[in-house]
This record gives sequence, structure tokens and C-alpha cells, in this order.
Amino acid sequence: MVVIYGIHAVSEALKSGGRSFEYVGIARERHDQRMQRLIDDCRASGVQVRFLLREQLDRTANTNTHQGVIAVTTGKQYADVDTLLENRHGEYSFLLVLDSVEDPHNLGALIRTADGAGADGAIIPERRAAGLTGTAVKASAGASEHLPIARVTNISRTLDELKERNVWTVGLDERGTQSYDEIDYNMHCAIVLGAEGKGLHDLVRRRCDFLVSIPMTGAVPSLNVSVAGGIVMYELARQRRAKKGASD
Repeated sequence: MVVIYGIHAVSEALKSGGRSFEYVGIARERHDQRMQRLIDDCRASGVQVRFLLREQLDRTANTNTHQGVIAVTTGKQYADVDTLLENRHGEYSFLLVLDSVEDPHNLGALIRTADGAGADGAIIPERRAAGLTGTAVKASAGASEHLPIARVTNISRTLDELKERNVWTVGLDERGTQSYDEIDYNMHCAIVLGAEGKGLHDLVRRRCDFLVSIPMTGAVPSLNVSVAGGIVMYELARQRRAKKGASD
């Protein structure tokens, strides 16, 4: 069993139906409407609610940032890459591929943005990267409960497999020769982001069909990976909306 925490994270986990719950723990002093709605949702879903001291919540979640609610659940069920491709939302596939993002806050933020921008799913590595911990789930505001996520053993090999399926790979790299908004994203596409500070691994970089960068006019040469990823993902979404609007 794993522990997730935060009002949005626990609420969305209940809505998604993707986990089995042992119980939801609520801080005894919380009596507001948001918490009452969560309690009502638990009872409607047949999930046990326990009213606990805040110290007990802190200890179980191993953090005090839980907003007075935790849930002890099974882990999220990962999808496979084929499922992400087969269940695309629009005319073209839109995947997010993360090459060793290590900070769970960045992972959660990227998943939240990918869900908001309309991605079909995200691909993360099994090792040397952040996983879907309670911190990542909370940072995603529960989006991780809805966005399909595949976990793979080798990102480089997965990019080769995507290309065999006619998916173009666009890597974000500060050394990229094209600006991120010069690419036409109206194609089956995967946005590839690298680790904090290190960027894309060499093998991953070499497998990308395009390498793009975000123009920087200040003294600092790059952006936080979750901010940079958000810029590129919403440019993709903007272009696809514009094409759809022009064809309607």
C-alpha cells in the first residue's frame, strides 16, 4: 500500500476509480465544506473514513503538508505505451516523455500541465527518476490519477519504438537550433524533456527528430523543466486548436 495526501489528490483518486482504498484519514479539527464533500464522496464509494490526530497524519504521510487528509491506497496502475497510442484524444498523438526528471514536484507539475494541455499520456523511466510518490501526486493536483502513465526500462529504446509507430520526437534542449514555436506540431508527436540541470542524455538527444530551445533574453540560460515543458506543451495545444478552428 502507498500513501497519497492533499485534498485534490485524494478527491481525484476517488473519482478516477483507479485505486483500491484501505482508508482515508481526516484531521479531527477539519470541519469545513470541502472536507465534508470529501467525506461524503468516501462514504458514497464505500471507503472507510478515520478521524485522526494531525500528528498521526504527519507520521503516516511522512510530511506535514497533507492539508489534513491522507489516503492509504494501492499504487497507480501504469499503462503501456501501445495503450497511450491507441487511445489518443485527437487526430494526432500527443505524448510527454520524461528523461530522468528527479524532483517529484517537477514530475507532478509536468503531469498536471500535460493533462491540462490535452496529452494522451506520459512516459517515465523505471529507474533513476522520480516516481508517483505522494509528493508527485499532490503536486499534480490529482491529474496523475487521470492521465495514463507508462513506465519503461529504457527511454532511448522507447523513442525508437515510437518512431517505428510514426511518432515524431521533439526534444527540448538549450542547444537546439530551432525555436520551440518554429515546429509544426500537427503530427503524431512526443515532447521529450530531460533531467533538472543535466538536460537530455546523449543517447536520448541523438534519437530525437527535432531539437528545439526556448529563446532566453535574460542572464539565466534556461528555465525550470516544468515551466519549460509547460511552454512547449501549450504551444503544441495552441497550434492544434488553431488548425481545428480553421477546418471547422
